[in-house]
Amino acid sequence: MARAAPTRPIIDDRLQELLGLIGGADSVELKLTVPESNQRSAVRSLGMDPLEAQIRQVFFFDTPDLALDRAGLVVRARRVQGRGDDTVVKLRPVVPDELPPELRASPSFGVEVDTMPGGFVCSGSLKGALGTGGAVKAAVAGERPLRKLFSKEQRALFAEHAPEGVTFSDLAVLGPIPVFKLKLSPKTFGRKLVAELWLYPNGSRILELSTKCAPAEALRVALEAKAFLAERGIDLSGRQQTKTRTALTFFSKELKAAAA
Repeated sequence: MARAAPTRPIIDDRLQELLGLIGGADSVELKLTVPESNQRSAVRSLGMDPLEAQIRQVFFFDTPDLALDRAGLVVRARRVQGRGDDTVVKLRPVVPDELPPELRASPSFGVEVDTMPGGFVCSGSLKGALGTGGAVKAAVAGERPLRKLFSKEQRALFAEHAPEGVTFSDLAVLGPIPVFKLKLSPKTFGRKLVAELWLYPNGSRILELSTKCAPAEALRVALEAKAFLAERGIDLSGRQQTKTRTALTFFSKELKAAAA
């Protein structure tokens, strides 16, 4: 059910699969990563004000050789400016109809299809809220057991899908990554647009634009979003990058180099 796989290209024989996944999902998120060469012009054309952005700090947890990633499991924690910390244990890819009924019934669990130009992936996320007590900061500093960041329900999901023998105590901290999140409400688009700027330690950055919608609206919203962004001169044909994949790859290499 949860096997590691890259975002798959949308070609004719995948279209039916995509529609099936959307039909079984709770939500759809339409995403576009803007090439670095086009990011400054995109900021100007969308009227982004960096002083209105919310600051976040993102941490992933995996073994140095990314054993969880290969098993289709993502473990993440965040510190969010002005809000409490949160966590997620995510399975991807998943097929909604194949998920256990008890997991689907959990109010903390959701299924979402992420689509971007040329690709898609369906994920199941079990979320947790930690409040404002600084739990994530303490855990990444080694002052609190990592497993304590996650709920009993999240730990059970982890245990079910992690590779045999891998526990929370085997995981390394992959991060932090500073993130700036800005919510936009363009009048001519008619729905909310979210911009996230992820800054990686090597100086690279990913600017992602996204909007969420109900599954029944996905095709219509995709066409509207494409037209809106194209009108503002935003490159829709650039190579797409995923924020999580970029982070895991970078920090895994860094850990391996440190251990050599």
